[in-house]
Amino acid sequence: MKYAAIVLLFSLPLMGCADFGIGPQASSQFLPPDPKTQMAALETRIAALIEEQRLKIDPNAKPLALDPELVRVARERATDMAEKNYLAHAAPNGDTSATLLMAEDPKFQGLLGENLAAQHYVKQSGVDVEQFAQRFLDEWLKSQPHRQNLAFADYDRTGVGAAVNGDTVYVAQLFASDMGIKADRDPSSGVTEFSSAEAARSAADSAANPARALADPLRLRGAQGGPN
Repeated sequence: MKYAAIVLLFSLPLMGCADFGIGPQASSQFLPPDPKTQMAALETRIAALIEEQRLKIDPNAKPLALDPELVRVARERATDMAEKNYLAHAAPNGDTSATLLMAEDPKFQGLLGENLAAQHYVKQSGVDVEQFAQRFLDEWLKSQPHRQNLAFADYDRTGVGAAVNGDTVYVAQLFASDMGIKADRDPSSGVTEFSSAEAARSAADSAANPARALADPLRLRGAQGGPN
């Protein structure tokens, strides 16, 4: 989908990627379904759990709508991590969710955040969608940056991608908000990182002040992963 003309795009330093294991092996006499066939269901369940948790943390948080662009980019990121066996906010070739999103939609504007995680499984146990979705949520909630990211009340769009390789499920969840910024900005502006979504909101508030904008014009576009 297309949004309004480019204004500002804020980015969170996307911190802390979780990697955690699974429980005992199931009997080899009853092999579970191919995990690849369960990724779509896992994406759906993660999105639902995150939505429930946001409202528990902040009842005034905006509801998250599934955005087709964010879903495509999240799946691309998860697939790339699975195929190349890494867990990081920048791919080996330098691609990030922000660069992929802006390549698909040059008019994207606003704040983009990302939570990543990976979870091992064994063939005999397979992937239990409910159990794995809950574990991803639990691990993100244990990490303050992840928790703050998923709970940021201004986010109103999301996309979840899940992919699997030989023994690991990779998940990427993207969050986005236009922050209500409508001022016209230079579309050639570079990527800017913020320490938190709240810091991005403060910058957006400053940009909305005409006097501040003239004295210190913000040229923010794109989002880029920070330390893992």
